[in-house]
Amino acid sequence: MFGLTFDKLLIVAVIAAFVIGPERLPAYAAKLGQLVRSLRDFANGAKDRMRDEMGPEFDEVDWKKLDPRQYDPRRIIREALLEDGPEATGAIKPVTQSAYAQRKMPLTAGAIPPYDTEST
Repeated sequence: MFGLTFDKLLIVAVIAAFVIGPERLPAYAAKLGQLVRSLRDFANGAKDRMRDEMGPEFDEVDWKKLDPRQYDPRRIIREALLEDGPEATGAIKPVTQSAYAQRKMPLTAGAIPPYDTEST
């Protein structure tokens, strides 16, 4: 989380203990605990409210399908513009993998990497 290791957090806690002082440290620790509890209650409340408003469909939603990394804007635009065009006749092959998944695939030996003419 943000590049913080246990050692760094321990150093920050020791510095905070010296700066705050032993008299005020319990009060600030209690305030931090209240903040963490209120944030957890807020998140749980939002989740419960979403479940109440969506009803039984909330548990049926495939949240991985809604991952924004799977979307390829060029494919979405191409499909929207060519709904009645050559795609209907089968001239254009639809994309079966997202751009994110394609980027993770390694190239074979001697293969030319993909070049996007639209981005230059």
